Amino acid sequence: MAMAMARISSGLQYPERFYAAASYVGFDGSTSPTKSLTSKFPKSTALLLYSLYQQASVGPCNIPEPSSWKIVEHSKWASWNQLGNMSSTEAMRLFVKILEEEDPGWYSRASNSVAEPVIDVQMNYNSKVEPVIENGNTYPETKTISSENGSQVGTQDKDVVVEGFASVGVYDQWVAPPVSGQRPKARYEHGAAAVQDKLYIYGGNHNGRYLSDLHVLDLRRWTWSKLEAKTGDEPSTTLDPCAGHSLIAWGNKLLSIAGHTKDPSESIQVKQFDLQTATWSTLKTYGKAPISRGGQSVSLVGNTLVIFGGQDAKRALLNDLHILDLETMTWDEIDAVGVPPSPRSDHAAAVHVERYLLIFGGGSHATCYNDLHVLDLQTMEWSRPTQQGEIPTPRAGHAGVAVGENWFIVGGGDNKSGASETVVLNMSTLAWSAVTSVQGRVSVASEGLSLVVSSNDGEDVLVSFGGYNGRYNNEVYVLKPSHKSTLQSKINENSIPDSVSAVPNATNATRDSEPELGAGQEGKIWEITVDNAYPTKSKGDILSVLKAERDELESSLGKERLHTLQLKQELADAESSNSDLYKELQSVRGQLAAEQSRCFKLEVEVAELGQKLQNFGTLQKELELLQRQKAASEQAALNARQRQGSGGVWGWLAGSPPDPNVDDE
Repeated sequence: MAMAMARISSGLQYPERFYAAASYVGFDGSTSPTKSLTSKFPKSTALLLYSLYQQASVGPCNIPEPSSWKIVEHSKWASWNQLGNMSSTEAMRLFVKILEEEDPGWYSRASNSVAEPVIDVQMNYNSKVEPVIENGNTYPETKTISSENGSQVGTQDKDVVVEGFASVGVYDQWVAPPVSGQRPKARYEHGAAAVQDKLYIYGGNHNGRYLSDLHVLDLRRWTWSKLEAKTGDEPSTTLDPCAGHSLIAWGNKLLSIAGHTKDPSESIQVKQFDLQTATWSTLKTYGKAPISRGGQSVSLVGNTLVIFGGQDAKRALLNDLHILDLETMTWDEIDAVGVPPSPRSDHAAAVHVERYLLIFGGGSHATCYNDLHVLDLQTMEWSRPTQQGEIPTPRAGHAGVAVGENWFIVGGGDNKSGASETVVLNMSTLAWSAVTSVQGRVSVASEGLSLVVSSNDGEDVLVSFGGYNGRYNNEVYVLKPSHKSTLQSKINENSIPDSVSAVPNATNATRDSEPELGAGQEGKIWEITVDNAYPTKSKGDILSVLKAERDELESSLGKERLHTLQLKQELADAESSNSDLYKELQSVRGQLAAEQSRCFKLEVEVAELGQKLQNFGTLQKELELLQRQKAASEQAALNARQRQGSGGVWGWLAGSPPDPNVDDE
């Protein structure tokens, strides 16, 4: 097919966008850029902008440190020097990002005097540019329709006037319905969720300011209305403006998870909006909650939320993995095996067959990715399979939604331009194909947009809202995909069907260097085992297969119940045995207490006997003393008698009579 190169206008790319921003703030060759900075911004912001400009235009600081008494020069040098070896591209991106936060309208004012560059896109020679109505505004645009395998088959140029899903007669083409009512303020990085035939939009970023409003779009009447939400009775329930959060539909409630706020909390907050009572409340969670963040992905798998990556309040990129059980409201940090994706934010995530979590794209502070990672939620193992087809360009800030086995990716961009094409990944074959592309500054080719899926008369419809592509958007676009998901497939490792050829994974020069893949993961390919691979099977055959599977499951269930009963009986026996042992233990304890009491009594008796023995010894000593005294007395008496007897003889001889007082013995 003959093709031509058409030139279309786009937003300023890097480094031109950086140069325009630098010129806007005062780095335009004037003799005193510092004076211009301090007149427009606070001193701290002006100092940071100066440092980033020097890093981007000159490189790392290599000038000598000024004297400390030169306060201004020393402050400028210190601020520049602390950037270290930051790359020029990252410095440019941060310079523009800080400027947009401080002065959101700078680009519109600067663009009046700066000519925008043009980029080349492929178009048909015979394409005609006709006016397209975008939410009531008319501008020229060409819509390109692509076939399922990515080759262009033609274009359709028409005035798009839509009255509900039924009037979207064409497939694979973005159209803008004529919405009415009170439209939300233009924004990006907002949360979006579809519940039945309504689209809910919450929060976001507008001109650098976080929002906290909640709007609903009736997808039948295309009518906007603002919900006047209330906060719950709990004093801790506050509705802080936020952006970069995730909005998940769960029954008749909306869950708002994480997000950037002006005063960030230490951990992720989970807020709940009850659609019936129109009331916000803060849910109490248990376990160790992840640190607060924005730009993460949140995927609903059964009754659990799987949270990956993002950027914390200090602008540090994350690649941690957490799970929140919505039944118990308990957090659990997962330490998966394998090589995880590098730290990133603003990526897209999808879940396939309730088992596989797919992560695509995202970015760091200066680099965007187009890699694909898969986490097996049963084995908690990361892998990086080979992608098939034409791999999309690196991007961040894109939106994705899964419709059966098809994962549609819309918008986003890299450091140079926005992504104008809408692509789809078949999650069973991991093959990419193009759906369509848009021209010009359309919101579906912007960053931070939202994408949801709804249905009408059994057909799936994609609905896009908002985004930022040099200006903030609040437009609604609708696409009816021709890709149908009729296969029920399972992913197995180590092989691939014959119908899919192995294509080496493309490597983009703008990507950060990824960690080296292990020998078991390099070039990993997936096999598709299709349940209904034979289209000639009748419904009766399918029913027979399903019945056999049901009987097998019932048999397995019966075995499991029997095993459960056996385990219960064993548990009862163990409890009975435990009771007997406890009784024996109590009896032994009683006997031991009695023995201890008897031993105590014996010890008392022994002590008393010891005391008596001690007294007996004392008495014995006293007895011996008395006996010695008695013996001494007797001896003295004997001696006295002997003397007396001797004195009587001599007295008789001398004529003296004996003493009458002395008794004879």
